[in-house]
Amino acid sequence: MRPLDGLRSIKLKLGAAIVASVVVSSLVSIAGVGLGVPLLWWPVVSAVIALGLVQVLAHGMTSPLREMADAARAMAKGEHGRRVRATAQDEVGDLARAFNAMAAELESVDRLRRDLVANVSHELRTPISALQAVLENVVDGVEAPEPDVFRTMLRQTERLGRLVTQLLDLSRLESGSVPLQRSTFHLGSVIDDAVEECRLHGPTVVIRASCPDDLCADADPERLHQVLANLLENAVRHSPPDGTVEVRAWRDAHAVSLEVLDEGPGIPEGDAERVFDRFYRADAARASDRGGAGLGLAIARWIVDLHGGDIRPERRQPRGCRMVVVIPDGGPS
Repeated sequence: MRPLDGLRSIKLKLGAAIVASVVVSSLVSIAGVGLGVPLLWWPVVSAVIALGLVQVLAHGMTSPLREMADAARAMAKGEHGRRVRATAQDEVGDLARAFNAMAAELESVDRLRRDLVANVSHELRTPISALQAVLENVVDGVEAPEPDVFRTMLRQTERLGRLVTQLLDLSRLESGSVPLQRSTFHLGSVIDDAVEECRLHGPTVVIRASCPDDLCADADPERLHQVLANLLENAVRHSPPDGTVEVRAWRDAHAVSLEVLDEGPGIPEGDAERVFDRFYRADAARASDRGGAGLGLAIARWIVDLHGGDIRPERRQPRGCRMVVVIPDGGPS
């Protein structure tokens, strides 16, 4: 029972408890006179009744604190689903609501941690299992150590290296330990480097770049190269054989815009934001077979956010995806 929850200050609650005890004491004294109770018993009876009333009121005032203590002990044991009743309108109620918000955030972080461990374990197990199978076949003499076998092993090793690199990059970005080294540079050179790098991984896909020769950007060139490389890799992975991927860049009023267009299946409606979640795949089976870990777009968003920019996917007609990146001049660094 919390009869004082409607009061908006702990001071008012304490004052109400004091006033209630004084009123009760006065009423007991008046009743004692009317009933002819000896004067010696008035203070004793008044004190007992007043203490009982204050105990009831104080119990309602402090019950959120006891609930928070119990919930904190439970959360220390891993029970992150505990919440406290937050009906009070005073400072204790504010503390209870803040506690519930903190508990919800901790529950979310713990869920992300479990998902991260599960996803990383799965992503590491796949290439490691493939490497182990090939090595066992070579050791047992089932397969000869020929160039094709070593190329298969090299692809799986490269996949492991990409995953570890992406995890390290994402960890640094989330912790804020990657300061931007902003400078003014010709965007065309960064685009050309990213395109040439991507052509090594998708030799059958045609990649075309369009950028004005005098277009300059105010950003971190290395990180912007990373964004483009991730977007291009994702576009090439989802493009059909002999498909075409396009990169375009232009300047608006106070920002540089880039877009990467592919001829793949596109992003399903409702998944426009989820594609930036870690390990999310719109086409899980296809991405897994072709080596995607679901981290490239998450890293790209972090880098664009650090620049104070925007990144978003759009549908391309008649088919395909259009990833748009906007980097403002002189954004956060």
